Formats: sequence, structure tokens, C-alpha cells
Amino acid sequence: MNSSFSTDADVRGSRGGSARVDPLKVAVRDYAHTRALKDGTVAPEGCELDFVEVEPIHRAFAPMVRELRYDVSELAVATLLQAVEAGRPVVALPVVLHGNYHHRSISAWEGTLAPADLRGRRVGVRAYSQTTGLWVRGMLSDTYGVASQDISWVTTEGPHVASAEEPANVERTDAKLVDLLRAGDLAAVVMGARSADHVDGLVPLIPDWKARQEQHFQQHGWIPVNHLAVVRRDLLEERPDAVRAIYRAMTRSIDLARSPAPSTVREAVVQYGVTDTLLATLDTAIRYAREQEVIRSAMTAESLFADFTKYVAQS
Repeated sequence: MNSSFSTDADVRGSRGGSARVDPLKVAVRDYAHTRALKDGTVAPEGCELDFVEVEPIHRAFAPMVRELRYDVSELAVATLLQAVEAGRPVVALPVVLHGNYHHRSISAWEGTLAPADLRGRRVGVRAYSQTTGLWVRGMLSDTYGVASQDISWVTTEGPHVASAEEPANVERTDAKLVDLLRAGDLAAVVMGARSADHVDGLVPLIPDWKARQEQHFQQHGWIPVNHLAVVRRDLLEERPDAVRAIYRAMTRSIDLARSPAPSTVREAVVQYGVTDTLLATLDTAIRYAREQEVIRSAMTAESLFADFTKYVAQS
């Protein structure tokens, strides 16, 4: 899907002395708040965008941080933190594309155990560095006193950032996590609510998850963020005007989709700008990542947007 507007900002020489405009490759999922951007209703001034469809979108994350396959990409927060720690040349934009509460994102067989019973048990999660797992483990630690290190984490995938190291209590399996759960090899599994609903007998580990979500928002004032937009560092440094135009187009697309009173959590979490709310959310994610050894380096949410502020916001 292309949103085509002529530009002289990305003109590169071609044979015969004529000019060629290369579109910027973009990998973002189809959301209500990206629809206007992807269908060309709004477009960045002076840029041509080539939208590469990747489904599920997490399959774009490893190619982005390992190969810089896209100029602009959706990226999970935990992957972003590991990429920053590893010095990968990607830069975060303050555009939240996806997020949710995760009190319902860990499931077990009905009536089998409570959160405190997870100590010393095995729990399945697609990848240890999956952002949903990051938020689930943080919630278990903060709310129930069950640290990440108290559990053995069984995974089917490694980190998107190739150099990222996993802690000793992480193991890999070739089996399906639900099959391991059925066999009694796992006590619980981290997965989306829609997937869990398709497994008979599987219920949220936290029965009062709705009340817990409301309590979390009353206490903190934010919803966990899962995915942000990122750009290649060389694009930002060489063409800050293009990145600025892309950022503005993303914000316009969000505004067009925004309802006066968001009816769902996933709609309410979508936001843009370096706000106190976003910084508080990401500082918590960073704390969780360090506690869980997803990253080992100190960093702050504000530092994640330092290059955005330098090249885009202050220009």
C-alpha cells in the first residue's frame, strides 16, 4: 500500500543522470489509528511511503533491529530497550501504537492455583523478552511479591536482538506451550486473552483482573505500553525533515481516529508526544526490564527520546 507524494528530499542519482525517488519502507500494523496514514488520507509532506505488510507484526521486530530492514517500524518496548542497550541504530518516536493491561494475560487451568503458587513452578511465554511477559512479570512482582527469578520461564523463541542474553531461569522448547500446559509441564502460560479464550478450561490466573486494572489506573494513571514507532538512526540524522513529517502524519492519523471518549483500553492507550504519562509508563517498563534481566544497563525513558527531541521536536 503506497501513499505517494513527490519529493526532492530523497533524490538519488540513477543512470543517465535522471533522478529517482526511493520510497521509505514502513512496517506498522493495521489499526484504526494508522488507517488514515496507510490509505493515504494523511501523508507526510515530501515523503513517499511504501507500507510493507507483516502479520503478525512482531515478525517485523527482529528484521528491524538486526538488519534495519525498514525505515520506520512498529517495535515492542522490550525489544527497543534491548536494542538501545546493544547500540542498534534505531530511535524511538513518542508514538504509542499498541498497549493494554495485562492482568488477564496469564492463564491457568480453572481452580488450580493462585499467583503466589507460581513460586518454584514453570510458566510458558512465547519469548522472555516479549513485552507482554515483561508487564506480566512486573505485575506479579509489584502486586503479589512473586519475582521473575522465582519462576522458570519456558519459551519458544529467543530475543529479537541477537546479542541479548537471557537469565539462567529461561529455557527453550520446541513444543507448543498449550500442549505443555495440558501435559502438566507448565503451571501457567502467558498469552493474549483471545488465544486463551479458545482453550477449554483455561481461565485468567487473576480472577478479579477487571478490578485490578481499574485499581492500577487509579493508582498510576497510565496503561501499559507495548509498541512504539521507531526510525532508523541514519534516516533521522540525514533527513530530520522527513522524520518530522512522518511523525506529524502519524499524529494526524491518530487524531482522526480518536473518539471523544475512548470506549476500549486499546483505544485509550494510543497517544503521542513526550508527556509525563508516557515517561512514567516507560520508566516503569525500564525498571521491570532491569529487575528481570531483560536489560542490564541503566537508562531512562527521557533518554529514549533524546534524539527525537534533538532532531525533530526542537527543529
